[in-house]
Amino acid sequence: MIKLEVTGMTCGGCVKAVEAVIKSADRGAVVVVDLASGRVDADTTAPAATLVRAIEAAGFGAKAM
Repeated sequence: MIKLEVTGMTCGGCVKAVEAVIKSADRGAVVVVDLASGRVDADTTAPAATLVRAIEAAGFGAKAM
C-alpha cells in the first residue's frame, strides 16, 4: 500500500484524473482518494516515485507519506 499526499485536487474530476494516472501505471491498482484531506491510498505494484512523477506531470503536487 502506497500512501500519498496530493495537492491541487478541487473536485470530483480531479479525483478521477488522479485515479486514472495511477491506473495508467498499474491497471490492477486499487485507489482510494479522499478529496478533503488530499490523501491517496493506492494498493499497487508501481513504485511510489513513479506515481509521484506521474501525478506531478498531470498538474498536481504529490509526495509519498
